[in-house]
Amino acid sequence: MLIIIDYGMGNLRSVQKAFERVGHSAVISSDPGEVARASRIVLPGVGAFRDAIGALRERQLIEPIRAAIGEGKPFLGICLGLQLLFDKSYEDGEYEGLGIIPGEVVRFDLPREFKVPHMGWNQVHLTGRVPIFAGVEEGAYFYFVHSYYVVPRDSAVIATETDYSRPFCSSIWRDRLFAVQFHPEKSQSAGLRLLKNFAELV
Repeated sequence: MLIIIDYGMGNLRSVQKAFERVGHSAVISSDPGEVARASRIVLPGVGAFRDAIGALRERQLIEPIRAAIGEGKPFLGICLGLQLLFDKSYEDGEYEGLGIIPGEVVRFDLPREFKVPHMGWNQVHLTGRVPIFAGVEEGAYFYFVHSYYVVPRDSAVIATETDYSRPFCSSIWRDRLFAVQFHPEKSQSAGLRLLKNFAELV
């Protein structure tokens, strides 16, 4: 069972519909027990880091997420769902994340001609052969909306980079844990291929 975690923040239905378009059913749930029983998990997210980590804690979803990743279940974080995996975020203060990937979440500090948030289509460049990008063209365009980005402590987890004034980490990969800063559910054929690859990981 593929579970999309509902913690009150994120484009849940659009993610669910995108999986359905590539032939895979997905259940939206905020039940910690269902999350624990899932065979693969998607953590979406739109909004503020502080509110999101608070909502996960309130719904008792943090331990099932950590356990699922620890057990090696396929896991996909999307947008804020990527950022939440890190040690801490500096969005409107300093807040602890899930602490699964060592590193921080920081705000873009860019020349004036680059608008923040980084919004719209941008290219994604692979650092290696990443399973969920199988069949996705190198340099494919994906849709972004974000003001903060992740800085992993270990560059080995960086799966892709994207240039916005300078390169930043746009997705990570460790074992069967994947997370992307962009929105695959809004990224047309490339995004759908990525979701299909994730749903069919063995």
